[in-house]
Amino acid sequence: MTEQRRAERLDQPREPRGVKLPRIDQETFGRWSEGIARGMGTANFIVYMTLVIAAWFAWNTLAPESLRFDPYTFTFLTLVLSIQASYAAPLILLAQNRQSDRDRVGMEEDRRRATMQKAETEYLAREIAALRIAMGEVATRDFLRSELARLAEELDDAAQRRQRLERRQQERASRGGEPLDEPRDDLDGDFARDGRTEG
Repeated sequence: MTEQRRAERLDQPREPRGVKLPRIDQETFGRWSEGIARGMGTANFIVYMTLVIAAWFAWNTLAPESLRFDPYTFTFLTLVLSIQASYAAPLILLAQNRQSDRDRVGMEEDRRRATMQKAETEYLAREIAALRIAMGEVATRDFLRSELARLAEELDDAAQRRQRLERRQQERASRGGEPLDEPRDDLDGDFARDGRTEG
């Protein structure tokens, strides 16, 4: 009695009672069913099945009475075809279910990749917009050319004034230091000298 109580503990699951069916590997059986469905969905299967049925009809119609195994109503052929149809339908459905599962997984993967590509595209669009904004603040080639041209003109003007100043100084030196009757500018230093002499 105590042994029976020990065997019926409530904290442990009971062993299932009844007939134990053999375990079937679903993946192997699914591949096998897909192979059968793929074979039944070809023109070869239809041609071979037609040839077998024609030979069956010919044998059971033209052969001697003692050699016929399925007389005229072809009851055995009907039974064979019914069994074939009853097995073919579930096998085809199983193959279709596996194909739909594969399609679903493929669609989920495609959706995941599309989401990733969309995120990457949006990121690149934001980066390009930021680069365009930044490029608006950067000097362009035309702007640099115009600035360099302006600086070159200013340098040319300064060089021409310096040459005029040097010519004037040479002319003064050759005349003996007499002042020239010409307008004075800030480059030749006349203002600075006059200011010193006046002070």
